[in-house]
Order: sequence, then structure tokens, then C-alpha cells
Amino acid sequence: SNGWRRPEDPGVATDAAGEVEAVGRDVTELKPGDRVFGIRLGACAEYVAGANFVRMPANLSFEQAAAIPVAGITALQGVRDHASVRPGERVLVNGAGGGVGSFLVQIAKAHGAEVTAVSSADHAETLRSTGADHVVDYGTEDFTRSDLRHDVILDVGGNRSLRDIRRVLAPDGRIVLIGAGKGMFGPMGRFVGGIIRQRLLKERLVVFIAKVSLDDLARLGEMAEAGQLTPVIDSTWPLAETPAAFHRLETAHARGKIVITI
Repeated sequence: SNGWRRPEDPGVATDAAGEVEAVGRDVTELKPGDRVFGIRLGACAEYVAGANFVRMPANLSFEQAAAIPVAGITALQGVRDHASVRPGERVLVNGAGGGVGSFLVQIAKAHGAEVTAVSSADHAETLRSTGADHVVDYGTEDFTRSDLRHDVILDVGGNRSLRDIRRVLAPDGRIVLIGAGKGMFGPMGRFVGGIIRQRLLKERLVVFIAKVSLDDLARLGEMAEAGQLTPVIDSTWPLAETPAAFHRLETAHARGKIVITI
């Protein structure tokens, strides 16, 4: 978080997976030796202390489990709680190639939806392999000019106006805005604009900030164990090369999550 002259907390990253070294005397759900994954600011470290951890799926590596928490919770709450996706509905994910987007595609599929994923061409194969029914390359096709109408639009891309997006929304459809917007005001402008439209114009539009939930972490673990959720990893980097990993995150078109290994 930002302080006046320097960060109040200099920790980097929020997702982690590893083996429990010790627990407090009141902790009964976990014990030393358990493999866990979860959320704690300052996750780029050899040791992390925190309360928001659950047992990780047996079929995942530490790298895969570490790629799930924040993006996974955001996607789960977006699909289940805010979009209320139902079986048979048409769902479009704009910005499907990123960490949250790839989870949105998979979780919407797990809820029985027909999913259209909008991303760049280099993500197409990965998106199809993780369950997308249709993939749209935004470099060659404008999804907002399609004749197909969608019951739910999950917009994590933030690169199109609401006016454009509404063109492909079914009459009783709903839009969920997730993550940062573009332009001068960035995420805050997108968030405030969405709230205004939602409350004053009575649009079927949702903006939200994901909440940390042990139950949701456990649910994501169950989905991964059942084969419904597969983390997409772009690359792994040793802890000593953390600056290079963040450079890739900031400058490259990463295909999935970037993971730091210990």
C-alpha cells in the first residue's frame, strides 16, 4: 500500500503456496508439513506468515497452486456471485488471455455456460484447451460488431466502452466489470463510472472488489482437484531473478501467470 513518502508495506506479491513450518496454538485446521496455498502480501519470500491459507490440491504443483489465489477468487466471485451465471447461458469474456480472464473462462464453463473468449491470437490455443467454446482475436475481429448476443459479459479487458459492449448484450443480459480500465482515470474512473451507471441509470451492470475468503480458496482447490480449473503459467523465475520476472510482467504479453520459485 502507498505511504506519503514510501510504501507502508514494502512486500511484493500476494499469492503463495508452500509447506507449513509452524502453526499458532489456536490453529486446528492445519499442521506442520501440510501443503497449502493462499494470500498474503509479501509473498515473494522464503517464509510467509498469514491466516488466509488452505490445503492445496494434491494434483497441483506448488507453482500451479501459487498461480490461483487472487485471480481465482476474483473470477469465482465474478462468475458465481455477481454475474450469477446459469447453465446454458452465453457468456463473453473480454480480456480472456490474462490471469483473471483465463479463470473466468474455466469457471463459467464449470457453471454450464457457452463461453466466448476475446483475446489476442497468441492466447487462442490455450483458451481453447481450457474450455472456451469460441475464441475471438481482437486484432482481426471486433467482437462488439457481432450478430451474436450474450447473456453475460465479463469485461476484464477494460479496453472498450460500455456503449460498445452493450451492442452484443442480450435484452435481459448483465455486464460485470472486473479490474482496471483504460484512459486518464484508470481503475478508479472505471469503478466510479460503473457505480453511477448502476445506481442512477439502473443498468444491469456490476462492479466489485473481490474479498478474501477461505471458503472460496477451498472451493477453487476442489475445482482444481476435479479438473475444472487449470492454472495457466507463462513462466517461472527463481527468487533471485524477481526483478526480471516483474520486468516481463510489465513489458511482455504474458500468456498466463508469472511465478517466482524458491
